[in-house]
Amino acid sequence: MALKELLKDINIDNEFEQRCETFISLLQQWGKVHNLSGRLETEDIIENIEDSIYPLKFIENYESFADIGTGAGYPGLILAMANANAKAYLIEPRLKRVSFLNFVKNTLGLNNVEVIANRVEKIDNIKVDLITSRAVTNTKLLLDLTTNIKKDESAYLFYKGTLLEDEIQQVKINNYDVVNRKDRNYLYIKKGN
Repeated sequence: MALKELLKDINIDNEFEQRCETFISLLQQWGKVHNLSGRLETEDIIENIEDSIYPLKFIENYESFADIGTGAGYPGLILAMANANAKAYLIEPRLKRVSFLNFVKNTLGLNNVEVIANRVEKIDNIKVDLITSRAVTNTKLLLDLTTNIKKDESAYLFYKGTLLEDEIQQVKINNYDVVNRKDRNYLYIKKGN
């Protein structure tokens, strides 16, 4: 299984695999009723978990992060499960997804997670080390929408598809890496941009 191989390369919370099993079960139960994700087969969920944690191989350590548009939990909830020492803010405006995220948080006892039922541009009471997002909007708009939650030295991790090169041309960033895995491009904008 690719997940087990990936976990060998990453410093991750000891309870992560057990949390993943519970998450998979809960997502499959809730997903059938509430249409949380189009892909509910175990293999598809495991691929999304792998996709979520893969960047832990190359990003710097962080003490707090905010995930914009967490949806069914990718990547924010999975990152919070992987690193229970980091304060995680899962920002999701859709209430059925907020309910699911809170249910998983409480079931797994994730004391590091705070689920925020709002749009990121309306939040002004948190500042984080890392801002993540997967499949929400283009890079320029994400950078603009998140200025109110970033610190001077925040980093960004955006899970992107094939249009990434065009998006990079539209924004003025200096210190970044693009890492590719399968059909995913990870844009890691390092601290200080």
